[in-house]
Amino acid sequence: MKRKFITGIVCGALVAVFLFGCGAFTDSGETENNSSVYSSEAESSGTSAGDTSEEASYSQDFFAMDTYMTLTAYGENAQAAVEAGIEEINRLDALLSTGDEDSEIYQINEAGGGELSDETAYLVRRSLDVYESTGGLYDISIYPVMDLWGFTHADEDAFAVPEESVLEETLKLVDAGKITLTENEDGVTVLSMEEGMEIDLGGIVKGYADDRIAEIFAEYGVESGIINLGGSVRVVGEKTDGSLWRVGIQDPEDSSGYLGGLELSDISVVTSGGYERYFDDEETGVRYHHIIDPRTGSSAYNGLISVSIISEDGTLADALSTALFIMGTEEAIDYCEEHCAEDGFDVLMETEDGDIYITDNIEDCFIDLNGNTELHVIGTR
Repeated sequence: MKRKFITGIVCGALVAVFLFGCGAFTDSGETENNSSVYSSEAESSGTSAGDTSEEASYSQDFFAMDTYMTLTAYGENAQAAVEAGIEEINRLDALLSTGDEDSEIYQINEAGGGELSDETAYLVRRSLDVYESTGGLYDISIYPVMDLWGFTHADEDAFAVPEESVLEETLKLVDAGKITLTENEDGVTVLSMEEGMEIDLGGIVKGYADDRIAEIFAEYGVESGIINLGGSVRVVGEKTDGSLWRVGIQDPEDSSGYLGGLELSDISVVTSGGYERYFDDEETGVRYHHIIDPRTGSSAYNGLISVSIISEDGTLADALSTALFIMGTEEAIDYCEEHCAEDGFDVLMETEDGDIYITDNIEDCFIDLNGNTELHVIGTR
């Protein structure tokens, strides 16, 4: 008998935006913030936003990409912006879903390759860039192993510990380095991969959707809002009263508590943790979660229990939150020291021992919600 438990939102760590002022810093010196909204009016998605001024606002909860989401906008065109954002989410879901037989990704997996739309080609290239940068720890070809564990299914009865021999054979299919992209005579990108390989862009698509909706909000003149996509959240601009947002990040050990917060504006925060989606094997007493280490084919237990990436580039933040979680503490610190400044992101991480690491660029933005938090600062500047 296996048991599944999903905390808060399906496939998404809880990040909460508190509705009072503050902000984190970008290269321009402005403050930034990203996460889900917490208020006394929180609804089924776990997030909602109250109006922070007399300005008109519109908020909509909905379900897409296997998680609950909330879009909130302030201003004259708030409703139109939110509705356009939801339409965009549904479009991306239909395009990139691994389970929808009409999706481009499903058809690519069935055929073992083929022509890509410009958008899918862009996301595959971004994924392969992160694959190279992280030494293969972000790998979109992990899908067959995820499926073997049952993490690609909504039905909890599908969760199971695979036989070691089957896992070893399936793991041979995991290597995004074997994916090639070429252009045909018509200038269309063509993906090729070895027989049996399958790809999944689920580890990057919500971050990309975050970026796209921010663009849509800008097109509608929305200068203040919250894009909460379940584990991937962006705050747009500042609050309508000119103050900054506060972003609280859930304590992995306490679903009702927070490990800390950040004062931010105009930025994305993407959090990954093993507490998001998991099951307990009653025969062994081992807990298995959905973040799979491509080196082992099993759940990543390398010392970290929560990783939040803070960046204006939601696409990058989504992929890196998974990769750094898999790296473990020391490797993740080394990666941050080398890449944060150049690639434009910051990090807040918690270890299984309860230590919190934060990059120096956002140290002054940290909010100690527990009253005695000691930070380990990672030098990146």
